[in-house]
Amino acid sequence: MAFYVRKWQTSVVVMFFVNKVFGLLKKINIFVRFHKLIYLITPYTNLKKNDMKKLSFALGSAYTAALAFIIVCIDQLIKKYMPIGAESGFTYIAFVAWAVYFFSGCTGKGGIRAAIGYVVGVSFSIGIILIAGLFACTPFFCVPIAVFIVVFFVLYLEKVPWIDLIPAMFVASGCFFGIMTYVPGATFGTAATVELIYGFIGLLFGWITITGKGLIAKAIEK
Repeated sequence: MAFYVRKWQTSVVVMFFVNKVFGLLKKINIFVRFHKLIYLITPYTNLKKNDMKKLSFALGSAYTAALAFIIVCIDQLIKKYMPIGAESGFTYIAFVAWAVYFFSGCTGKGGIRAAIGYVVGVSFSIGIILIAGLFACTPFFCVPIAVFIVVFFVLYLEKVPWIDLIPAMFVASGCFFGIMTYVPGATFGTAATVELIYGFIGLLFGWITITGKGLIAKAIEK
């Protein structure tokens, strides 16, 4: 029961920050439109288009840095509700997932494919551990054999729409093994819960990053 209460509290904290970020997006859009109006009615109309691009880049960089700040704050607020790793937190998983969103195509569809990839990656990681146990009689080869068997079949998912983002699966698998290896008290359930929560946060912030920077560039440079 306490675990579900912690999950509910975590969801409340994350949604609070997400609402704040969306509010920030609206304010940024208003600000840049106001800046364009000032730009048109002041003597600085001789500014070159390149100057506007520089301004857009600077605002986009500040915006991205603010999102990184928010992710760290979210981690500090929710890590105490996690079933494991309450002392250290898992910011790194969110940042890795943030990067995953970028190489998944920087689109909503790509983000969904990455999220599915995370679920599949965690699942086949558990499969690797279970299969390795079947080859415990060969301590040196038990894990390599399990990895070969599982990865062979996972790669065929490239042929399946929406479940074809193999790099996201490998990234999720690496994070999962890291949690299982280095976080005290980690189990399949707790490691999966933590990784998926932080992974989805990172993917969500990837979408928020691209959306916000797009609004900034559109409002300033057009």
